[in-house]
Amino acid sequence: MNTPLAIVLIAMLGGAIRVSTPFMFVAVGECLTEKSGRINLGLEGTLVLGAMVAYAGSYRTGSPWLGVLLAGLAGSCLGAMHGVICKLPRVNDVAVGIAMMLFGTGVAFFFGKPYIQPTAPRLVSIPLGAWSDNADLGSALNVNPLFFVGVLAALALGWALRNTRWGLIVRTVGDSAAAARAIGISVDLVRFLTTTAGGFLAGIGGAFLSLSYPGSWNQGLSSGQGLMAVALVIFARWSPERCVLAALLFGGAGAIGPALQSIGVTQGYYFFNAAPYILTLGIMVATSSAKRSARDIPGELAMAK
Repeated sequence: MNTPLAIVLIAMLGGAIRVSTPFMFVAVGECLTEKSGRINLGLEGTLVLGAMVAYAGSYRTGSPWLGVLLAGLAGSCLGAMHGVICKLPRVNDVAVGIAMMLFGTGVAFFFGKPYIQPTAPRLVSIPLGAWSDNADLGSALNVNPLFFVGVLAALALGWALRNTRWGLIVRTVGDSAAAARAIGISVDLVRFLTTTAGGFLAGIGGAFLSLSYPGSWNQGLSSGQGLMAVALVIFARWSPERCVLAALLFGGAGAIGPALQSIGVTQGYYFFNAAPYILTLGIMVATSSAKRSARDIPGELAMAK
């Protein structure tokens, strides 16, 4: 277990779990939103605002879990704003999303300045590697509880979309708004609720960034993870369960650089740090086929029209 290859694999395992968690929450939230036929590109701003609110809430109250809840509520507010604005006539979802991204980021930076230096209580990880005498494995398997919350949320959402009346309503609205209106479903209300719920999950993803990994608040915290999660949803073919696997793939890519650094490989370090962005570009190219997208994409999404 002390060979360079084993050390790299262990470091990548721990890194994949840590890095994938915010991706997972944002992607699952965006998956729900897009299932109703709406795109929210403002989740980058939601992620940043959630990180700031969670850190401020934890610092002020002394409870990191209360900070997580406040981050989710802040994300819900941005999601609700997005949903209300998109109900207006001749309003484009993509343009509103970009505006909300800038708005959420700006609000976070403005109100977050007093919290850059102070230290807030952080979420405590679960030591799943305590059974092992290997320190590297034990460190890699210190898993934050939010990871398991994200996995359970994805599984529950996937089951609900397939097996409940609520899931059928969401899928009907996403596939054909006209058919939904014909049977008496309020399309605007369904999309408002799913966008709000998606914002709540994205806000929790931001809480993980500031209260677990990297575990601080600063203005460069997100690094585009909210936007990359939109590509991840496309790669996962609008399936919450596959969003978890795709997030782990992105997380593993993001862990390559630190894993190699752990065994002293520093040459090309910045190139390996760019792996998630290269992977995002590759995924967008690989999944751009209209025939492949048409099989799973909700019919009401702008890209499907």
